[in-house]
Amino acid sequence: MQLIEYPDAEMMMIDLANSLAGELENCLLKHDHASFAVPGGTTPGPIFDSLCAANLDWSRVHVTLTDERWVPPDHPRSNTRLVRERLLTDRAAAATMIPLYKEAEAPEDVLEDLEAGFAEELPISVMLLGMGADMHTASLFPGADKLGEALRTDRILLPMRAPGAEEPRITLTAQVLKGAMSRHIVITGDEKRTALEKARGLSPEEAPVAAVLPGATVHWARD
Repeated sequence: MQLIEYPDAEMMMIDLANSLAGELENCLLKHDHASFAVPGGTTPGPIFDSLCAANLDWSRVHVTLTDERWVPPDHPRSNTRLVRERLLTDRAAAATMIPLYKEAEAPEDVLEDLEAGFAEELPISVMLLGMGADMHTASLFPGADKLGEALRTDRILLPMRAPGAEEPRITLTAQVLKGAMSRHIVITGDEKRTALEKARGLSPEEAPVAAVLPGATVHWARD
């Protein structure tokens, strides 16, 4: 794991957006397309605001989520909505979205259909992850109902339900997250920095983010 510290969060978001754009551009020099997996939540929004204007061939970039809440894409808590409103705009509007949601009562009902959409996207070219103060990443939560399976399975996606999560989730599994060609984790604040240091000494069952720390670049700013 490589840790990069920044003087402030605004500088971090801009610098990280530039780094991600550079990695995507390099990937497009060697491949027909680049797959780009991103998180939801509140932290990545400013990164998307900068990255969407990057001057690269977005028509060859396939964007997906690392995880999704099982809510319709126009729902306020939808990660898909966040990505559409803040990343897939400006130049990045030309990118293709690989969905992690399909209208159904539960993620189990359409899991195989969603997995089929990932067949040509693996390994993920560039991945951006977040981390919660509880040391979860994507929707791999401590205490989640399928955490053990998600850490060990060869499947691409799994449904996930966890204490404190308001709705069912669907998430990329640990093997997909670890298999990304480039992996970045972005965190802000002292609480998450403390959680990161704690996670480095715990098992993935106790701290799921520990499963993806080896080989990752962690970007941190205090606020």
